[in-house]
Amino acid sequence: MNILEAILNAQGGGAVNELGRQFGLDGNQTRSALDALLPSLAGALSQNARSPGGLEDLLGALAGGQHSRYLDDPGSLGRAETTLDGNAILGHIFGSKEVSREVAARAAGQTGIGADILKKMLPIVAAMVMGGLARQTSAGGAGAGPSAGFGPGSGAGAGGGGLLDMLSPMLDQNRNGSPLDDILGMAASFLGRR
Repeated sequence: MNILEAILNAQGGGAVNELGRQFGLDGNQTRSALDALLPSLAGALSQNARSPGGLEDLLGALAGGQHSRYLDDPGSLGRAETTLDGNAILGHIFGSKEVSREVAARAAGQTGIGADILKKMLPIVAAMVMGGLARQTSAGGAGAGPSAGFGPGSGAGAGGGGLLDMLSPMLDQNRNGSPLDDILGMAASFLGRR
């Protein structure tokens, strides 16, 4: 299951419905917003996880952060602490508020939803992404310790259903089978506008 499916299916769609309700969006608009925001989040998380010590940091955050509550309890998405946690996640993976603003502006251009709404939605979506990854961690680690499903040969980056595999489908925006050109395009866009 990829991260979009994990979010869409959480609580029978309840998490996505709550997200849309918070921002006055219908189901199609909410799905469109997720489709536009998730590739940038997935790309940044994947890039961070592949940096030295990055995967260990991500696993530590997932193990100690109780992020699965964001998908298990849709009502938690409207709490101030969810936005604070989401902003901390964004600060870690994007490194600056400028990148977050750029992601929201790009998503606005793709969806027709106002950039101000998407900018407010972004931290909550980041928290939901961490919730989906936390669920994957606990599912992969059942009975085998907190890091099961992530070591060498586990599929964490090798196509075996691990953590990074959950992010990969969101990275291949043009569906050509290779996310590399899309990641490079995102990076060039961010760097070109700074």
